Amino acid sequence: MKNVLKIQRAIKDLTQEALAKKIGVSRQTINSIEKNRYVPSTILALKLSEVFGKNVNELFELEEND
Repeated sequence: MKNVLKIQRAIKDLTQEALAKKIGVSRQTINSIEKNRYVPSTILALKLSEVFGKNVNELFELEEND
């Protein structure tokens, strides 16, 4: 699954640590999501969409092999 979290974080001037604190996860979780090593739960994806003011579909995109 592709995502644009790193871009959205840059737009909002948020570090991985700051974003992690906002949604109650570790910085490593944010890093893993950004590097496509971890697919977030629905709840986590919704929390991220609230922080960025975007729909989940605007943050995450399915790839052919998903």
